[in-house]
Formats: sequence, structure tokens, C-alpha cells
Amino acid sequence: MKEVVRIAAGQGFWGDDLDAPRRQVEGGPIDYLMLDYLAEVTMSILQKQKERDPSLGYARDFVGAMESVLPAVLERGVKVIANAGGVNPRACAEAVRAASAKRAGKDKLRIGVVTGDDLLARLDELMAQGHVLANMETGEPLSTVRDKVLSANAYIGSSPIVEALKGGANVVVTGRSTDTALTMAPLRHEFGWGAESWDQLAAGIVAGHIIECGAQCSGGNCLYDWRSIPDLANVGYPLVEARADGSFVVTKHPKTGGRVSVPTITEQLVYEMGDPHSYITPDVIADFTTIRLVQDGQDRVLVSGITGRPPTDKLKVSVAYRAGFKAVGTLVYAWPDALDKAKLADRVLRARLDRLSLGFDRVLSEFVGANATHGPLAGERSDAPEVQLRLGARGPDRAAVERFTREIAPLVLNEPPSVTGFAGGRPKVEEIVAYWPALIDKSIVKTKVDIIA
Repeated sequence: MKEVVRIAAGQGFWGDDLDAPRRQVEGGPIDYLMLDYLAEVTMSILQKQKERDPSLGYARDFVGAMESVLPAVLERGVKVIANAGGVNPRACAEAVRAASAKRAGKDKLRIGVVTGDDLLARLDELMAQGHVLANMETGEPLSTVRDKVLSANAYIGSSPIVEALKGGANVVVTGRSTDTALTMAPLRHEFGWGAESWDQLAAGIVAGHIIECGAQCSGGNCLYDWRSIPDLANVGYPLVEARADGSFVVTKHPKTGGRVSVPTITEQLVYEMGDPHSYITPDVIADFTTIRLVQDGQDRVLVSGITGRPPTDKLKVSVAYRAGFKAVGTLVYAWPDALDKAKLADRVLRARLDRLSLGFDRVLSEFVGANATHGPLAGERSDAPEVQLRLGARGPDRAAVERFTREIAPLVLNEPPSVTGFAGGRPKVEEIVAYWPALIDKSIVKTKVDIIA
């Protein structure tokens, strides 16, 4: 058993720095590279791609990332774990295998494919069996939007990833696993943590939560003393150095920018956190109030003391469904009286829309530069040198939203003066994809692991 296991984060979301995975494997010694691609909206985007082309439905950036780190995987034994599979993990794995075929010798690249999280094809069967998949926020049954559902994926835990690693995989591709499982699984595998080693499992979850958003914990998007954070153009992505007792150090490679400190780690810990006593995952419930952070040298934070307890008997299900159409357009008004001009333009547009009776669910106006970010708290600064009027409409009828897009441009000549920022043509009408969180019994979700060599 290794004394220390090093896991580096190379992606915090689909669209993150394309070069980060390569920098992580080349910047210093690591054992695992963790790449997190998925968010709730990402699953619906991938499902729509798969509808258009059955060979798609995964984060295609991952293929290029694998090509860039392949020497480290084949020659140094670095293992890669990613949830880039989206709604089509097998196609993702096949694409990686095809891209690496020229460089990977026989039996060198073994890709573990984790499936079973995708419940879309089973929804009608599950609902007929009495699984109402009620919205966790409203209590409504899924049947109210069943005909609009795009994707439905259960958040699975670390166990199938551990199974793939035990099966000899040096690359593991999953669908909708929890972000934290991508880091916790290799620790379970390397240290042999049991399924009821609650404190160690909770430590693995916390480690995963800290690095799941990439450089957000190593100086990026950091509020505390943000002016003093060095060289963000070369920000170092984080890595954890973990031990079998559950303690670990968060750090980054030397000669990289950013900062790893108690404040940067603290900010990430409270990100997307509900009850700090109960951070719920499929594997364990972690108590964030027990976390101890100590600065352990420059760009090193020691994390310890974490406790956990048994998980619930449910898994969260992320459902995405079609919810109408929207369009957003902007006009920029210049000083003097920029805010007053923008407000008059807003009133004029709304009067025109009222006459048209287009049946929108909502028309939204924001005055960027005056109150868009902080709303009423901003006090609507009347002295703003410029204000962007951002106008949006949403509704069930695409044609109505299309008509809304035609009503913005006339404001340039017909209404208040000093428009400076209208460009790019008529706003684009987009389909709205809404989020439906639900719970389902763990016994319903059966994961499967295949090794592709």
C-alpha cells in the first residue's frame, strides 16, 4: 500500500482550460488525474447531441485531453478518472481508444466504462411501479412533465469506479457520477477503505469536493485578498496528497500561479454546501463542521479531523426537461442619464409587447451597470456612465419569442438617444431546458462495469 496517493484535478467543468490536464501530468509526480466535466445542464446538452447523432453524447474535449496525457498514462502509470461519458460513456471510451490506438501498445490502455446511471429509457417502467420521482423543491410528480423529459440520470457513487480500478483499468469513464466520487474512488482503491469506513470515506468526499472545481480552490474565482493572488495567467490546478488515515494536503505544482491557503480552501468548501453537518453523497454523509484546516507551508493546506456517517437509502436523480423558449437581447445607453434612458426604453418595449399579447410566461429587464448583479441592494446608481439594458422573454410559443426578438432593434432609432452597443444582429431564440431534482431508491439503480482493452 502506498504511503501517499497523489490525485490531481485537471478539469472543473466542460469548457475548462484545455491545457490543464497536460500541465498536471507534466508539472510533477502524480498517481491519478481526475477530470470533472459534468453539471446538471451539461447532461441535457449531451442528450440533445445524442438525439442528433447516436455516436455523440459525451464531452468530446476529453478525447483531446487523453491524447495530451497519454505518455504519462502509458509510460509513468498515471491513471485517469473522468465523468466525461455524459449520456454515452461507451461511445466516449471507444473514441478515446480510437484516438490513442496508434500510440498505445497491446494491453497498455485499459478503459473501464461505468454505466447504469442513465434512467431515461426506464422512466415509464419506474413510474408504473410507483416511483413518482417527485420534484424535491415543489413535490410535483414527474408525470406532470414526462412528455418533455430530455434526460434522467442518477448520481452514482464511487463503488463502480473502484471495481473498474480493481479490474485493471488505467482510464475510467463514467456517466453521471458524483463529482466527489472521482477523487474518493482511487483513495478507496489504494488504501482499501471498507464500505463502512465512514470517517475515511468522508475524508475522500471532502478531498473530492475541494478539487472538483479545478483552480477555484487554488486562487481562481477567490474573493479573499484577490488582488494579491499571483500569476493567475499561469494558475496552478490543485492536487491532493492523501494518507490512509484520511488526512490529506491540498497543494499545487511548483512554479505555477495562484495560491493554496486556508482562505482559498475555505471558500471552496462552502461552495454548493447545504447543511454543513450533512453533506450527502451515495457513499457517505460527511460532517463539514469537523474539518480542520492548517497552513502546512507555502501553497500547502493540511486537512484532517473529518468524520462521516452512513448514507441514506436514496440516490438523487437529475432530470432535464423542455420548458419552452427564450431570447435575450441588449442595448447599451451612454451618459448622460444612461439609467433613465434605459428605463424609458424598457417601458416602451413592454408597452409594445402588451399590445401584441404574445402570451409570455415572463419578460425580464436588467440594467447592467446599475442593478443587475445586486438588484435592489445596488440602489440603482443614477450616475452610471453607461448602462446595458438586458431584455429577455420566455414562453411556450417559439413564434411569439421570435416576434419579441424583432421588437428590440427598432428602439435604436425610435426611442431614447445614445444607444452605443447594439450589435450582432437579432437575438437568437433558444430552447429552455429546466432542471427537475428527484430521489429514487438505491436498489433501483444497477451499475455495470466493462473493461475495454
